[in-house]
Amino acid sequence: MNYLNIALAKGRLASKAIELLISCGYSFKDYCKESRKLIFEDEINNIKITLVKSPDVPVYVENGAADIGIVGKDILLENKYNVYELLNLNVGKCNMCIAGFKDKIPDYSKKVVVGTKYPNITKNHFSQLNILTDIVKLNGSVELAPIVGLSDIIVDIVESGNTLKENGLVVHENILEISARLIANKVTLKTKYHKIQNIIQSLESIVERGGPDEKVLS
Repeated sequence: MNYLNIALAKGRLASKAIELLISCGYSFKDYCKESRKLIFEDEINNIKITLVKSPDVPVYVENGAADIGIVGKDILLENKYNVYELLNLNVGKCNMCIAGFKDKIPDYSKKVVVGTKYPNITKNHFSQLNILTDIVKLNGSVELAPIVGLSDIIVDIVESGNTLKENGLVVHENILEISARLIANKVTLKTKYHKIQNIIQSLESIVERGGPDEKVLS
């Protein structure tokens, strides 16, 4: 059966993405947030969704394991992928920020040590400002870096800011607005054009009216 394969980033973004797809008229009857399954199907519309880690979404799409995907803009900016970015879905909104101690703004005339999960975005940002940096690549709990003296500041995704606050940190500056994007494999955008175009048009309509239907997963 010729399914359209969609890769979604696991976690909160997957829930938001599935809400969008259900609002488009698709149905994944066995999906629930607590499920440990990673693949769900809409057999009537021949749609299959696969839940993967966020950084893997564009990898799946680029290599044809998925036809389209929904992933945060931060992932697309951090590493360049050979995919088409089709649509800003305006969900999963957050900011990429410079953060640190309130009373310890670095002297940017000197080299600054920055802890982050996003070394490429961070390097590009500070390079454009002609600020010298040593970038410490981290994989988790980035907010610990200035607390233990590993870095002067951090660059990270901030939603509510509660985690920063609980660890005695504040936002120094917002540098990027992040939201979920619809991406497509360059080959299957042609071979499955009509199917993908139907999804694009449906999603565009939902984005224009301000988001998915309320309680769509209830």
